[in-house]
Amino acid sequence: MMAMDSYKFGPYKIDDKEVFFKSHLSYAMVNLRPVLPVKRFVDLTADETTDLWVTAQRVGGQLESYHKASSLTFTIQDGPQAGQTVPHVHIHIIPRKVGDFENNDEIYDAIDKNDKELKEKLDLDKERKDRSFEEMAQEAEEYRKLFL
Repeated sequence: MMAMDSYKFGPYKIDDKEVFFKSHLSYAMVNLRPVLPVKRFVDLTADETTDLWVTAQRVGGQLESYHKASSLTFTIQDGPQAGQTVPHVHIHIIPRKVGDFENNDEIYDAIDKNDKELKEKLDLDKERKDRSFEEMAQEAEEYRKLFL
């Protein structure tokens, strides 16, 4: 993937300083979402599918180690009825630790925007809204070091 000043993530513009890993067809940004500019998983080519999952595997392994986690949750919400809120294929990569949820499957409810109590516990969207661009760029810079 060529260096760019910014990337599109659905209707959102992502600054290059928020991106910490790039492959030929995918990228990972500080809110831990590798993405391709395609709306649905079924629309990916075989090369894009392979690249997306190889990127997720590489990014996930590094983030698990960096965050001293013991597991990872990978999720794709493919289409609006599956909870997809940004119309681009993306994988949520979430480092997991013992006891982060009382019941491990609560993570899926937390990812679902309609479950406010669990969403607040995981705090996925609030973290992005509350952080400044400078904080996000600094986090991406730290993660970039994992791939040198």
